[in-house]
Amino acid sequence: MRKSLCLLSVSASLALTACSTILEYLPVYTIDIQQGNIVDQAMVDQLRPNMTKRQVLYIMGSPMVDDIFDKKRWDYLYSEKRSGEERQQKRITLLFNDDEQITGIQGDFKPGQAPQFKPTVETTVDVPKRDIEKTMWEKIIGVFGFEGIDDSSKPVKPEKTTENNLPL
Repeated sequence: MRKSLCLLSVSASLALTACSTILEYLPVYTIDIQQGNIVDQAMVDQLRPNMTKRQVLYIMGSPMVDDIFDKKRWDYLYSEKRSGEERQQKRITLLFNDDEQITGIQGDFKPGQAPQFKPTVETTVDVPKRDIEKTMWEKIIGVFGFEGIDDSSKPVKPEKTTENNLPL
């Protein structure tokens, strides 16, 4: 009995360790997890000395950590874990003076020397004027049977007259 119990425990432990090694090689889908503010080098390159907090908010967004004890410090944290890879974490700290202007940048990103300008991708499209019989409001009113009530907005067409100014 003791021999069979020992044999059973050894075979069970081998089976369990074999399952753990098999599970490591099975293709399991894991989602990418992003946390915090997405911060990249292009955003940091747009920061300049003496920028106001409002300008920084426009470029970087609101800070992840807004220290209630030190209103002159904003911290941006970004963490990303892709499937099968180690978690990558980046941070940047912006320091402001009493006039709410940038005085320093600390962290994993360093500002670039050359000014960065994003090219505009705006396109202007000329839309031709539509020739419609009725406006949307006139169609809605027509559905409810109020078609002839509001005629004040329509232009009055001149009646055809004869030479004696009598209507035809």
